[in-house]
Amino acid sequence: MEKEKLDVEPFDEYLVHLKIERDLADNSVASYRRDLQKYIDFLEAEKVFIWDEIDRYNIVLFLQRMREEGKSENSIIRMTSSLRQFHQFLRQEKITENDPMQYVETPKKAEVLPKVLSMKEVERLLETPDVETEIGLRDRAILEVMYATGLRISELVHLEMDELHLTMGFIQTVGKGNKERILPIGGEAITWLNEYLADGRPIFESRASEESPYVFLNARGKGLTRQGVWKNLKKIVQQAGIKQNVSPHMLRHSFATHLLENGADLRIVQELLGHSDISTTQIYTHITKARMKDVYDQYHPRALKEEEQ
Repeated sequence: MEKEKLDVEPFDEYLVHLKIERDLADNSVASYRRDLQKYIDFLEAEKVFIWDEIDRYNIVLFLQRMREEGKSENSIIRMTSSLRQFHQFLRQEKITENDPMQYVETPKKAEVLPKVLSMKEVERLLETPDVETEIGLRDRAILEVMYATGLRISELVHLEMDELHLTMGFIQTVGKGNKERILPIGGEAITWLNEYLADGRPIFESRASEESPYVFLNARGKGLTRQGVWKNLKKIVQQAGIKQNVSPHMLRHSFATHLLENGADLRIVQELLGHSDISTTQIYTHITKARMKDVYDQYHPRALKEEEQ
C-alpha cells in the first residue's frame, strides 16, 4: 500500500511565487524550500495529510521538536517566519480556509551585537599582506575594497570588471533580492585596486584557460570562492597578530560602525549596506553606544573604576 502524503502542489506553487512574484534570490528560495520540506516531513510523520487539518497544536509541536534537536533560537524564529508566510499564502490562494499560525507567537530574538574591529586593528589588517607578491597585492585590494564599501562576501566574489567605475569613484553591485547598488569607493581602495589590476590580475589571468569576468581571481585565473576569501583572511589575521576570530562579515560590520562613529547618517549607512529595513541597520547604533561607554570609562577622569572607589 502506497504511503499517504500531503499534496505538495501548493508547496511548489509557493516556491514559484517566491521566485517570480517576490523576486527572491535563488539562495533565499532554497532556504525556504529546506525549512518547509522539514515541516512537511514532520506533518506526514504525524499523519496529517490535508492542509485544512493543520492546527496550532501541530505547529507548536513542530517548533518544540526543533528545540529538542538543539536548534538555535534564531533558527526557530526564522522557521516561524517561514511558516507564517507560507500559511498566509495557502489562505490567500484559497487552498485552505484556516491559518494555524494566527495564534502562534514569534519567539523574541535575542539581541546579539555584531563583533567589530577597532580602527587600529583594521589598519594593521590592511597593511599585513605582502604587496611585493601578486597574491599579497590581490589580498590587499580585497581587504581595502571590503572595508571601503561594506560589500557582502558573495557580492565581492561576484564583482565583475565592468562593474568598476574607478575614474568616477564608484562600483556597482547586485545584492540580496537582485537589488543593484551604486557604492562610492575611497581613494585608498581605488589605488590598491588599480595596482592589483595592473600588476596582479594579469598574472593570474595568464594562467587561465579562458577569460574570467570577475575582478578577483585565484592563482589559476578563476574567480575566487567565498571559502577561498575566508581561508586567506584567516591567514592574514594570524599574521597580523589579531586575536579575534575575524570573518569577512566582520569587515562589513566594522565599515558600518566606523561610519556611524564618525558622524554618518543612519539612512545613508542603510543605503550603503543594502538593507531594505532600517531596523536592520539600527543594530549598529547599539554598538556605537556600547563602544562610546567603553571609551568614556577608560578616558574620563571622573569615570572611576569600582576597584578605585
